Amino acid sequence: MNRSRSAAAHERAGRVIPGGVNSPARAFGGVGGSPITIARADGPYLFDIDGNCYLDFIGSWGPMILGHNHPAVLEATIAAMRNGSSYGAPCELETELAELVVEAVPSIEMVRFVSSGTEATMSAIRLARGFTGRDLIVKFAGCYHGHVDSLLVSAGSSALTHGVPSSPGVPKGCTDDTLVLRYNDVPGLRELFQAQGNAIAGVILEPVVGNMGLVPPTAEFRKELRRLTQQHGAVLIYDEVMTGFRLAYGGAQEVLGDSPDLTALGKIIGGGYPVGAFGGRADIMKKILPAGPVFQAGTLSGNPIAMAAGVATLRELKKTSPYSRLDAMGAKLEAGIRQAAADAGLPFQFNRVGSMWTLFFTATPVVNYDTAKMCDTKRFGRFFWAMMDRGIYLPCSQFEAAFLMTAMTDDHVNKTIAAAQDTLKAIA
Repeated sequence: MNRSRSAAAHERAGRVIPGGVNSPARAFGGVGGSPITIARADGPYLFDIDGNCYLDFIGSWGPMILGHNHPAVLEATIAAMRNGSSYGAPCELETELAELVVEAVPSIEMVRFVSSGTEATMSAIRLARGFTGRDLIVKFAGCYHGHVDSLLVSAGSSALTHGVPSSPGVPKGCTDDTLVLRYNDVPGLRELFQAQGNAIAGVILEPVVGNMGLVPPTAEFRKELRRLTQQHGAVLIYDEVMTGFRLAYGGAQEVLGDSPDLTALGKIIGGGYPVGAFGGRADIMKKILPAGPVFQAGTLSGNPIAMAAGVATLRELKKTSPYSRLDAMGAKLEAGIRQAAADAGLPFQFNRVGSMWTLFFTATPVVNYDTAKMCDTKRFGRFFWAMMDRGIYLPCSQFEAAFLMTAMTDDHVNKTIAAAQDTLKAIA
Protein backbone atom coordinates (compact mmCIF):
# COMPACT_ATOMS: atom_id res chain seq x y z
CA MET A 1 0.00 0.00 0.00
CA ASN A 2 1.12 3.54 -0.72
CA ARG A 3 1.23 5.57 2.52
CA SER A 4 3.41 8.46 1.36
CA ARG A 5 0.92 11.16 2.35
CA SER A 6 0.65 9.68 5.87
CA ALA A 7 4.45 9.69 6.17
CA ALA A 8 4.57 13.34 5.11
CA ALA A 9 1.74 14.23 7.50
CA HIS A 10 3.60 12.57 10.39
CA GLU A 11 6.78 14.45 9.56
CA ARG A 12 4.83 17.72 9.50
CA ALA A 13 3.15 16.92 12.82
CA GLY A 14 6.53 16.18 14.41
CA ARG A 15 7.57 19.79 13.90
CA VAL A 16 4.82 21.09 16.22
CA ILE A 17 3.64 18.04 18.26
CA PRO A 18 6.10 16.00 20.38
CA GLY A 19 6.72 12.77 18.52
CA GLY A 20 4.10 13.81 16.01
CA VAL A 21 1.28 12.30 18.09
CA ASN A 22 -0.95 13.36 20.96
CA SER A 23 -0.77 9.97 22.67
CA PRO A 24 2.17 7.54 22.60
CA ALA A 25 -0.20 4.64 21.88
CA ARG A 26 -0.53 6.05 18.35
CA ALA A 27 3.18 6.33 17.65
CA PHE A 28 3.84 2.84 16.21
CA GLY A 29 6.85 2.58 18.51
CA GLY A 30 6.21 -1.12 19.07
CA VAL A 31 6.09 -2.00 15.38
CA GLY A 32 8.34 0.55 13.67
CA GLY A 33 7.53 2.88 10.83
CA SER A 34 5.27 5.91 10.73
CA PRO A 35 1.68 5.94 11.95
CA ILE A 36 -0.99 6.35 9.32
CA THR A 37 -3.07 9.52 9.31
CA ILE A 38 -6.82 9.00 9.25
CA ALA A 39 -9.10 11.05 7.02
CA ARG A 40 -12.42 9.57 8.07
CA ALA A 41 -14.18 6.52 9.51
CA ASP A 42 -17.49 4.82 8.83
CA GLY A 43 -19.04 1.60 10.12
CA PRO A 44 -16.20 -0.90 10.67
CA TYR A 45 -13.74 0.95 8.42
CA LEU A 46 -10.98 3.54 8.65
CA PHE A 47 -9.80 5.49 5.60
CA ASP A 48 -6.37 7.12 5.58
CA ILE A 49 -5.35 10.26 3.70
CA ASP A 50 -3.72 8.11 1.00
CA GLY A 51 -7.12 6.58 0.22
CA ASN A 52 -6.45 3.19 1.81
CA CYS A 53 -9.30 1.39 3.57
CA TYR A 54 -8.81 -0.73 6.70
CA LEU A 55 -11.05 -2.99 8.75
CA ASP A 56 -10.76 -1.39 12.17
CA PHE A 57 -10.00 -3.66 15.15
CA ILE A 58 -9.07 -0.72 17.40
CA GLY A 59 -12.29 1.27 17.38
CA SER A 60 -10.61 4.34 18.90
CA TRP A 61 -9.10 1.99 21.52
CA GLY A 62 -12.44 0.54 22.56
CA PRO A 63 -15.34 3.00 22.58
CA MET A 64 -16.67 2.41 19.06
CA ILE A 65 -18.50 -0.82 19.92
CA LEU A 66 -21.34 0.16 17.55
CA GLY A 67 -18.95 1.15 14.75
CA HIS A 68 -18.14 4.61 13.46
CA ASN A 69 -20.93 7.09 12.69
CA HIS A 70 -23.71 4.95 14.11
CA PRO A 71 -26.93 6.76 13.07
CA ALA A 72 -28.50 6.90 16.55
CA VAL A 73 -25.33 8.29 18.13
CA LEU A 74 -24.75 10.74 15.30
CA GLU A 75 -28.29 12.11 15.46
CA ALA A 76 -28.23 12.47 19.25
CA THR A 77 -24.90 14.27 19.12
CA ILE A 78 -25.97 16.72 16.42
CA ALA A 79 -29.18 17.50 18.33
CA ALA A 80 -27.18 18.20 21.48
CA MET A 81 -24.71 20.41 19.62
CA ARG A 82 -27.54 22.64 18.43
CA ASN A 83 -28.31 23.41 22.08
CA GLY A 84 -24.73 24.39 22.97
CA SER A 85 -21.59 22.39 23.60
CA SER A 86 -20.94 23.17 27.27
CA TYR A 87 -22.82 24.98 30.02
CA GLY A 88 -20.68 24.69 33.14
CA ALA A 89 -24.01 23.96 34.82
CA PRO A 90 -26.20 20.88 35.33
CA CYS A 91 -28.20 19.42 32.44
CA GLU A 92 -30.73 16.59 32.37
CA LEU A 93 -28.57 14.46 30.07
CA GLU A 94 -26.13 13.96 32.96
CA THR A 95 -28.85 12.46 35.11
CA GLU A 96 -30.20 10.36 32.23
CA LEU A 97 -26.80 8.80 31.57
CA ALA A 98 -26.19 8.32 35.29
CA GLU A 99 -29.52 6.49 35.60
CA LEU A 100 -28.57 4.18 32.73
CA VAL A 101 -25.20 3.40 34.34
CA VAL A 102 -26.70 2.73 37.77
CA GLU A 103 -29.36 0.51 36.24
CA ALA A 104 -26.80 -1.47 34.24
CA VAL A 105 -24.15 -2.05 36.92
CA PRO A 106 -25.55 -3.34 40.25
CA SER A 107 -22.41 -2.43 42.21
CA ILE A 108 -22.82 1.25 41.21
CA GLU A 109 -25.36 3.12 43.33
CA MET A 110 -24.11 6.61 42.50
CA VAL A 111 -21.83 7.91 39.75
CA ARG A 112 -19.84 11.05 38.99
CA PHE A 113 -18.80 11.99 35.45
CA VAL A 114 -15.38 13.32 34.49
CA SER A 115 -13.69 13.86 31.12
CA SER A 116 -11.20 10.99 30.86
CA GLY A 117 -10.35 7.55 32.19
CA THR A 118 -7.29 9.00 33.90
CA GLU A 119 -9.50 11.42 35.83
CA ALA A 120 -11.79 8.55 36.77
CA THR A 121 -9.07 6.35 38.26
CA MET A 122 -7.29 9.28 39.91
CA SER A 123 -10.54 10.38 41.56
CA ALA A 124 -11.45 6.85 42.63
CA ILE A 125 -8.08 6.46 44.36
CA ARG A 126 -8.42 9.80 46.13
CA LEU A 127 -11.91 8.78 47.23
CA ALA A 128 -10.70 5.41 48.54
CA ARG A 129 -8.04 7.17 50.60
CA GLY A 130 -10.48 9.77 51.85
CA PHE A 131 -13.07 7.15 52.77
CA THR A 132 -10.69 4.85 54.63
CA GLY A 133 -8.29 7.42 56.08
CA ARG A 134 -5.40 5.26 54.81
CA ASP A 135 -2.65 5.92 52.26
CA LEU A 136 -1.50 2.68 50.63
CA ILE A 137 -2.80 1.75 47.16
CA VAL A 138 -2.16 -1.63 45.54
CA LYS A 139 -1.95 -2.05 41.77
CA PHE A 140 -0.84 -4.89 39.50
CA ALA A 141 2.07 -4.89 37.06
CA GLY A 142 0.82 -4.57 33.51
CA CYS A 143 -2.47 -2.92 34.44
CA TYR A 144 -2.58 0.63 33.12
CA HIS A 145 -4.84 3.14 34.83
CA GLY A 146 -4.01 6.34 33.02
CA HIS A 147 -1.09 8.73 33.49
CA VAL A 148 -1.67 9.29 37.20
CA ASP A 149 1.64 9.95 39.00
CA SER A 150 0.97 7.45 41.78
CA LEU A 151 0.09 4.69 39.28
CA LEU A 152 2.94 5.12 36.77
CA VAL A 153 5.01 2.42 38.43
CA SER A 154 6.55 -0.89 37.42
CA ALA A 155 6.84 -4.18 39.29
CA GLY A 156 9.95 -4.87 41.33
CA SER A 157 11.69 -8.16 41.97
CA SER A 158 9.72 -8.70 45.16
CA ALA A 159 5.95 -9.02 45.37
CA LEU A 160 6.03 -6.42 48.14
CA THR A 161 8.23 -3.88 46.38
CA HIS A 162 7.16 -0.25 46.65
CA GLY A 163 6.39 1.32 43.31
CA VAL A 164 9.32 2.79 41.40
CA PRO A 165 8.36 5.64 39.03
CA SER A 166 8.43 4.46 35.41
CA SER A 167 8.44 7.95 33.91
CA PRO A 168 10.73 10.95 34.38
CA GLY A 169 8.83 13.77 36.03
CA VAL A 170 7.18 11.52 38.60
CA PRO A 171 8.82 12.19 41.99
CA LYS A 172 9.60 9.12 44.06
CA GLY A 173 7.42 10.52 46.83
CA CYS A 174 4.37 10.22 44.57
CA THR A 175 4.76 6.44 44.41
CA ASP A 176 5.94 5.72 47.95
CA ASP A 177 2.39 4.73 48.88
CA THR A 178 1.86 2.51 45.83
CA LEU A 179 2.52 -1.23 46.10
CA VAL A 180 2.83 -3.42 43.01
CA LEU A 181 1.86 -7.08 42.78
CA ARG A 182 1.83 -9.59 39.94
CA TYR A 183 -1.54 -10.11 38.33
CA ASN A 184 -3.11 -13.50 39.18
CA ASP A 185 -0.56 -13.98 42.01
CA VAL A 186 -2.65 -15.31 44.90
CA PRO A 187 0.26 -16.09 47.30
CA GLY A 188 1.69 -12.59 46.79
CA LEU A 189 -1.71 -11.09 47.47
CA ARG A 190 -2.10 -13.02 50.72
CA GLU A 191 1.42 -12.13 51.83
CA LEU A 192 0.86 -8.43 51.25
CA PHE A 193 -2.45 -8.28 53.15
CA GLN A 194 -1.00 -10.28 56.02
CA ALA A 195 1.84 -7.77 56.30
CA GLN A 196 0.06 -4.47 55.63
CA GLY A 197 -3.66 -5.14 55.20
CA ASN A 198 -4.80 -2.64 57.81
CA ALA A 199 -2.88 0.18 56.07
CA ILE A 200 -4.25 -0.43 52.57
CA ALA A 201 -6.80 2.12 51.38
CA GLY A 202 -7.65 0.37 48.12
CA VAL A 203 -6.74 -2.09 45.42
CA ILE A 204 -7.15 -1.12 41.75
CA LEU A 205 -7.03 -3.49 38.81
CA GLU A 206 -8.44 -4.21 35.40
CA PRO A 207 -10.79 -7.15 36.08
CA VAL A 208 -9.99 -8.33 32.55
CA VAL A 209 -6.70 -6.77 31.47
CA GLY A 210 -6.39 -5.06 28.09
CA ASN A 211 -3.16 -3.16 28.63
CA MET A 212 -0.62 -5.99 28.50
CA GLY A 213 -2.63 -7.62 25.78
CA LEU A 214 -5.83 -9.41 26.76
CA VAL A 215 -5.27 -11.31 30.04
CA PRO A 216 -8.21 -12.77 32.00
CA PRO A 217 -8.16 -13.24 35.78
CA THR A 218 -8.29 -16.62 37.48
CA ALA A 219 -11.31 -17.37 39.66
CA GLU A 220 -9.09 -17.96 42.70
CA PHE A 221 -7.38 -14.60 42.25
CA ARG A 222 -10.65 -12.67 42.01
CA LYS A 223 -12.28 -14.42 44.96
CA GLU A 224 -9.26 -14.02 47.22
CA LEU A 225 -8.95 -10.36 46.28
CA ARG A 226 -12.56 -9.71 47.23
CA ARG A 227 -12.23 -11.68 50.46
CA LEU A 228 -9.07 -9.93 51.59
CA THR A 229 -10.26 -6.41 50.78
CA GLN A 230 -13.49 -6.99 52.70
CA GLN A 231 -11.67 -8.56 55.62
CA HIS A 232 -9.26 -5.64 55.94
CA GLY A 233 -11.66 -2.81 55.07
CA ALA A 234 -9.89 -1.84 51.84
CA VAL A 235 -11.78 -0.44 48.86
CA LEU A 236 -11.79 -2.71 45.80
CA ILE A 237 -11.67 -0.64 42.60
CA TYR A 238 -12.36 -2.18 39.19
CA ASP A 239 -10.96 -0.18 36.29
CA GLU A 240 -13.58 -0.91 33.63
CA VAL A 241 -12.67 2.01 31.38
CA MET A 242 -12.01 -0.57 28.66
CA THR A 243 -14.35 -3.43 29.64
CA GLY A 244 -17.36 -1.45 30.85
CA PHE A 245 -20.34 -2.02 28.51
CA ARG A 246 -17.88 -3.90 26.28
CA LEU A 247 -17.88 -7.47 27.61
CA ALA A 248 -21.51 -7.24 28.73
CA TYR A 249 -24.01 -4.47 29.37
CA GLY A 250 -22.94 -4.61 33.00
CA GLY A 251 -19.26 -4.89 32.10
CA ALA A 252 -16.68 -7.45 33.17
CA GLN A 253 -18.20 -7.62 36.64
CA GLU A 254 -21.45 -8.92 35.12
CA VAL A 255 -19.56 -11.62 33.21
CA LEU A 256 -17.51 -12.58 36.27
CA GLY A 257 -20.28 -12.18 38.86
CA ASP A 258 -18.20 -9.75 40.94
CA SER A 259 -19.17 -6.73 43.02
CA PRO A 260 -16.37 -4.19 43.56
CA ASP A 261 -16.78 -1.18 45.85
CA LEU A 262 -15.89 1.38 43.16
CA THR A 263 -15.74 1.20 39.38
CA ALA A 264 -13.98 3.47 36.89
CA LEU A 265 -15.63 3.81 33.49
CA GLY A 266 -14.92 5.60 30.21
CA LYS A 267 -14.76 5.03 26.46
CA ILE A 268 -18.12 3.42 25.54
CA ILE A 269 -20.14 5.54 27.98
CA GLY A 270 -19.20 8.62 25.92
CA GLY A 271 -20.02 7.12 22.54
CA GLY A 272 -16.66 8.22 21.13
CA TYR A 273 -16.39 11.58 22.91
CA PRO A 274 -14.05 12.46 25.82
CA VAL A 275 -15.59 11.03 28.97
CA GLY A 276 -14.89 9.16 32.17
CA ALA A 277 -16.83 8.23 35.29
CA PHE A 278 -16.39 6.65 38.67
CA GLY A 279 -19.13 5.18 40.77
CA GLY A 280 -19.96 2.64 43.41
CA ARG A 281 -21.41 2.23 46.87
CA ALA A 282 -23.48 5.23 47.94
CA ASP A 283 -21.79 5.47 51.34
CA ILE A 284 -18.42 5.87 49.62
CA MET A 285 -19.63 8.16 46.83
CA LYS A 286 -21.28 10.52 49.32
CA LYS A 287 -17.79 11.43 50.57
CA ILE A 288 -17.24 13.39 47.32
CA LEU A 289 -17.63 17.18 47.41
CA PRO A 290 -20.18 18.78 47.74
CA ALA A 291 -21.89 15.83 49.47
CA GLY A 292 -18.71 15.15 51.46
CA PRO A 293 -15.17 16.44 52.06
CA VAL A 294 -13.17 14.71 49.26
CA PHE A 295 -12.44 17.25 46.52
CA GLN A 296 -13.07 16.53 42.83
CA ALA A 297 -14.07 18.91 40.05
CA GLY A 298 -13.98 19.40 36.27
CA THR A 299 -15.11 22.23 34.01
CA LEU A 300 -16.26 20.01 31.13
CA SER A 301 -17.46 17.08 33.27
CA GLY A 302 -20.90 15.96 32.17
CA ASN A 303 -20.87 18.15 29.05
CA PRO A 304 -24.03 17.66 26.99
CA ILE A 305 -22.27 16.42 23.83
CA ALA A 306 -20.59 13.46 25.51
CA MET A 307 -23.66 12.78 27.63
CA ALA A 308 -25.95 12.71 24.57
CA ALA A 309 -23.61 10.35 22.70
CA GLY A 310 -23.33 8.14 25.78
CA VAL A 311 -27.08 7.98 26.32
CA ALA A 312 -27.64 7.03 22.66
CA THR A 313 -24.91 4.37 22.79
CA LEU A 314 -26.16 2.74 25.99
CA ARG A 315 -29.76 2.80 24.81
CA GLU A 316 -28.74 1.06 21.59
CA LEU A 317 -26.73 -1.56 23.50
CA LYS A 318 -29.60 -2.13 25.90
CA LYS A 319 -32.11 -2.47 23.05
CA THR A 320 -30.07 -4.75 20.78
CA SER A 321 -28.03 -6.68 23.39
CA PRO A 322 -25.31 -7.59 20.85
CA TYR A 323 -23.01 -9.39 23.27
CA SER A 324 -23.80 -13.00 22.34
CA ARG A 325 -23.31 -12.14 18.67
CA LEU A 326 -20.01 -10.38 19.39
CA ASP A 327 -18.86 -13.38 21.42
CA ALA A 328 -19.79 -15.75 18.59
CA MET A 329 -17.82 -13.64 16.10
CA GLY A 330 -14.92 -13.61 18.55
CA ALA A 331 -15.03 -17.39 18.89
CA LYS A 332 -15.02 -17.80 15.11
CA LEU A 333 -12.11 -15.40 14.75
CA GLU A 334 -10.21 -17.16 17.53
CA ALA A 335 -10.68 -20.62 15.98
CA GLY A 336 -9.55 -19.39 12.57
CA ILE A 337 -6.44 -17.59 13.77
CA ARG A 338 -5.50 -20.41 16.12
CA GLN A 339 -5.62 -22.84 13.21
CA ALA A 340 -3.65 -20.49 10.99
CA ALA A 341 -0.91 -20.03 13.61
CA ALA A 342 -0.74 -23.78 14.25
CA ASP A 343 -0.55 -24.51 10.51
CA ALA A 344 2.32 -22.02 10.23
CA GLY A 345 4.16 -23.80 13.04
CA LEU A 346 4.43 -20.65 15.15
CA PRO A 347 4.57 -20.51 18.95
CA PHE A 348 1.49 -18.54 20.01
CA GLN A 349 -1.19 -17.89 22.59
CA PHE A 350 -4.63 -16.53 21.80
CA ASN A 351 -6.39 -14.87 24.74
CA ARG A 352 -9.98 -13.75 24.33
CA VAL A 353 -12.93 -12.66 26.45
CA GLY A 354 -16.03 -11.78 24.43
CA SER A 355 -15.18 -9.13 21.84
CA MET A 356 -11.66 -8.44 23.19
CA TRP A 357 -8.68 -10.51 22.04
CA THR A 358 -4.91 -10.68 21.59
CA LEU A 359 -2.66 -12.99 19.58
CA PHE A 360 0.62 -13.37 21.49
CA PHE A 361 3.76 -14.69 19.84
CA THR A 362 5.04 -16.90 22.67
CA ALA A 363 4.86 -20.57 23.65
CA THR A 364 4.20 -19.64 27.29
CA PRO A 365 0.63 -19.02 28.52
CA VAL A 366 0.20 -15.28 29.15
CA VAL A 367 -1.24 -14.82 32.64
CA ASN A 368 0.61 -11.71 33.89
CA TYR A 369 3.06 -9.03 32.83
CA ASP A 370 6.12 -11.24 33.27
CA THR A 371 4.79 -13.81 30.81
CA ALA A 372 3.52 -11.12 28.43
CA LYS A 373 7.06 -9.69 28.22
CA MET A 374 8.30 -13.07 26.91
CA CYS A 375 6.56 -12.46 23.56
CA ASP A 376 8.46 -12.09 20.29
CA THR A 377 7.69 -8.41 19.66
CA LYS A 378 9.73 -8.28 16.44
CA ARG A 379 7.58 -11.03 14.97
CA PHE A 380 4.49 -9.15 16.09
CA GLY A 381 5.78 -6.06 14.24
CA ARG A 382 6.09 -8.08 11.02
CA PHE A 383 2.61 -9.52 11.59
CA PHE A 384 1.17 -6.06 12.18
CA TRP A 385 2.50 -4.53 8.96
CA ALA A 386 1.63 -7.56 6.84
CA MET A 387 -1.95 -7.42 8.13
CA MET A 388 -2.03 -3.66 7.45
CA ASP A 389 -1.00 -4.35 3.86
CA ARG A 390 -4.00 -6.69 3.65
CA GLY A 391 -6.36 -4.02 4.95
CA ILE A 392 -6.60 -5.14 8.60
CA TYR A 393 -5.91 -2.42 11.18
CA LEU A 394 -4.74 -3.98 14.48
CA PRO A 395 -3.33 -2.40 17.66
CA CYS A 396 0.24 -1.24 16.97
CA SER A 397 1.64 -3.08 20.01
CA GLN A 398 1.86 -6.68 21.17
CA PHE A 399 0.61 -5.42 24.51
CA GLU A 400 -2.77 -3.98 23.50
CA ALA A 401 -6.10 -5.72 23.08
CA ALA A 402 -8.05 -5.72 19.83
CA PHE A 403 -11.82 -5.14 19.67
CA LEU A 404 -14.72 -6.37 17.59
CA MET A 405 -17.66 -4.07 16.87
CA THR A 406 -21.30 -4.66 15.99
CA ALA A 407 -20.77 -3.09 12.54
CA MET A 408 -18.64 -6.14 11.64
CA THR A 409 -20.10 -9.24 10.02
CA ASP A 410 -19.06 -12.85 9.51
CA ASP A 411 -17.65 -11.78 6.14
CA HIS A 412 -15.32 -9.37 7.93
CA VAL A 413 -14.23 -12.16 10.27
CA ASN A 414 -13.60 -14.48 7.31
CA LYS A 415 -11.54 -11.78 5.59
CA THR A 416 -9.44 -11.32 8.74
CA ILE A 417 -8.84 -15.07 9.10
CA ALA A 418 -7.79 -15.33 5.45
CA ALA A 419 -5.39 -12.39 5.89
CA ALA A 420 -3.95 -13.99 9.03
CA GLN A 421 -3.43 -17.31 7.23
CA ASP A 422 -1.34 -15.65 4.53
CA THR A 423 0.49 -13.42 6.99
CA LEU A 424 1.39 -16.08 9.55
CA LYS A 425 2.83 -18.34 6.85
CA ALA A 426 4.89 -15.42 5.56
CA ILE A 427 6.43 -14.56 8.94
CA ALA A 428 7.01 -18.14 10.18
